[in-house]
Amino acid sequence: MFGSLAAAFNGAQAERERTPVRRQSRAAGKCEGVFWRRTSRQDVQKILLAVKRYELAGRQPGSRSGPLGAVAIELVELFANMVDFRTGRLEPSIETLMRHLKRSRDAIVRALKALRAHGFLDWLRRYVPTGNEGVGPQVQQTSNAYRLSLPARAQQLLGRLGMAPPPPDDHSHAQEQHAEEIKAHQDSLPLDELPLFTIGDNPLGRALANLGKAMKQRESARQTESPSNFLSKSEKEIGHR
Repeated sequence: MFGSLAAAFNGAQAERERTPVRRQSRAAGKCEGVFWRRTSRQDVQKILLAVKRYELAGRQPGSRSGPLGAVAIELVELFANMVDFRTGRLEPSIETLMRHLKRSRDAIVRALKALRAHGFLDWLRRYVPTGNEGVGPQVQQTSNAYRLSLPARAQQLLGRLGMAPPPPDDHSHAQEQHAEEIKAHQDSLPLDELPLFTIGDNPLGRALANLGKAMKQRESARQTESPSNFLSKSEKEIGHR
């Protein structure tokens, strides 16, 4: 009897230990700060439109779908309604995606992989504590953290919609004012400091700075010379008479 109980316990323990988290998983709540990005409804809708145009542009004649597939488009449409624009937070489980889209797990996983392969989606695998005490796994897999993206090759399909909006007038004015301030500062620099400012503290900049310093010293020496050094020979002769 005790032997049977021990065997059952060891079997259960082995089963628990055969459920580690997947490779490259990170602790949930500690990895998303540098992964999620603030976004907006306009940006997300732009990604959705790019996904649809990318799918259409990549569809081969006679094929029912393109490089992404219909389920991938459904996923991006769902993500567009789930994402938190203020923080970029997006972390639905596979079960949640299956429930909303009425699709199988395999179809969801294939669509996620297609979106990631073509640059529209990225994710972080994550784990959370199990709460177990003693022997057994202390962490378990949880839902991924997702992030939507707009790859450059898909952005080109948006035409003018994919172009960045022009900066506001006050931004342009501030840039012009800043450029004028830099030029005024540059014009005020002496010859031995100007190369270091314009070229940088590198061998060329330092060489030109040394040249400028020598020119300054030579000019300073000329200005401090005695006026008698500038008298003509005839003036000197007159002075000796």
